[in-house]
Amino acid sequence: MKTLLEIADILKSKNCIYILTHQYPDGDTLGSAYALCRALQLIEKKCKVLCHDPIPSKFCFMNEYVKQEDFDPEYIISTDVADIKLLGEKLLIYSDKINMCIDHHMSNNSYADITFVDAMSAATAEIIYEIIQNMGMPIDEETASCLYVGISTDTGCFKYSNTTAKTHKIAYELINKNINLAKINSELFEKKSKEALSVEYMVYNTLEYFFRGKCAVIKLMQSMLNSAGISDNELEGIASIPRQIDGVKIGITIREKKSNLFKISVRTTEDINAIEICKIFGGGGHPRTGGCNIEGEFEEVKEKLLKTVKNKCGW
Repeated sequence: MKTLLEIADILKSKNCIYILTHQYPDGDTLGSAYALCRALQLIEKKCKVLCHDPIPSKFCFMNEYVKQEDFDPEYIISTDVADIKLLGEKLLIYSDKINMCIDHHMSNNSYADITFVDAMSAATAEIIYEIIQNMGMPIDEETASCLYVGISTDTGCFKYSNTTAKTHKIAYELINKNINLAKINSELFEKKSKEALSVEYMVYNTLEYFFRGKCAVIKLMQSMLNSAGISDNELEGIASIPRQIDGVKIGITIREKKSNLFKISVRTTEDINAIEICKIFGGGGHPRTGGCNIEGEFEEVKEKLLKTVKNKCGW
C-alpha cells in the first residue's frame, strides 16, 4: 500500500479530478470528498464531487466551498466507498475507471488501481486530513469544516467506540481553524424537521424485540416517507434508534429502498461483530456498524436476518 506521502504526491501531480461518494451519502463520504476537492482546487486543480443521490440538506453548505465546473476527468478518486456497488447506479459508469480509493473500512475489496485503507481511523476524513498535511498545504476554515463534518458524524459526535485520542487531536486542530462549531453541531445533531419527527414516531411503533430483548428491529417503509412527505436521504440518524435501547446488543434497521429491496443497517455492542452478520448478505462495514442490501418481502428479509443473528451469536 502507498504511504500517505506517496498518495499526496500523486494527487499533486494530477489534474481534472472527479471525487466519487457512496450512495445514500453520509457526513463522512461527503465531508471527505468536499475537503479534498477544496484542497485540490486551492492549488489550481480542476476537481468535482459526484454523488448518485441528492445531498441531504444539512450537508449542502459544503457545496458552497467548492467551484462547480464541467470537465472530463483524467483521474478518478472515491472516498469512503468500500465496494464498487456502493457507488449507486448513476456512478457505475466509472466502476472500471477508478484510479484511487481512500477509505477506512476493513471490508474494502480493493477495486481501485491504488487503494489506501486505514481501518484504525475513525473516519475517512481523518485520512484526508493527513493527506492534505502531507501535501504541505494549510487547512483553511472551509476545508476544516468539511473534515469536521466527516469525523463528527462517523463518531456520533465523538460518542462511538471508534473515537480515539487521534480523533480528538485532529478535531482540536480543526476547531482551531475558527470553524462555526456550534452551528455545524446544531445542523448535524440537533435540528429535525417536523416531517422527520413524524417518521421517527412511525418507526418507533414498528419496534420488535427478539432473543430475550438482546436484538431490536425497526422498519422504515416507503409508505411512511410518502405519508410524511419527506425523502429518505433526510433520515440519517434512524439506524441508531434500536441500539440505543438498554439491554440491546444488536440493533437492526430494515429500510425499504424500492419494492422487494431493503437496505439493512446493523449496530452492535463491542462483543458482537456487525461485519460478520452483514457479509453473509454481501455487505460489510465496521465491527460496530455494518450494512448490506437484501432482496425479498419484508417478513422474509427479517427472518433471514434473525436466523443469521441466531447462528452468529449462538442465541
